[in-house]
Amino acid sequence: MFRSACGIVVLVFGLSLCANVKADGVPPVTDVCLGCICEAVSNCNVTLACDGDTCGLFRITWAYWSDAGKPTLTNQSPDDTNAYSNCVTEPRCAARAVQGYMAKFGQDCNGDGVINCYDHMAIHKKGGYGCRSELPYEYTNKFNQCIDAVQKKQG
Repeated sequence: MFRSACGIVVLVFGLSLCANVKADGVPPVTDVCLGCICEAVSNCNVTLACDGDTCGLFRITWAYWSDAGKPTLTNQSPDDTNAYSNCVTEPRCAARAVQGYMAKFGQDCNGDGVINCYDHMAIHKKGGYGCRSELPYEYTNKFNQCIDAVQKKQG
């Protein structure tokens, strides 16, 4: 399960340049981090549509997408009726939404003095104002397993 999902992640995210970058020109979230957040949220299921208030492989809400700067597919206005659902159900656009959200809300959620993937994982799940609260065990465990597997593979 991990290999196929991460294969998708590398294919989808490894080829994209995200528009939302930090002052140094680097996107706030690495491709590995995006992949492990995706894995923890939905098993990186690229076929997920909208279900209730969340859509796509990152399970993004309209408010999250809006806070992320309302990224859209090429040539689509953010004011179009389907701009939100079209973006967050398309992996590259959804990844840009995550990048935009982290560019806006990036912070040290666990108090270790750095803003890194663990903080991004918490922000993605709990939001920009709730990332210091307790995270669901299953989500955190799945995320940590993904990070561990990537680290072992990288040596």
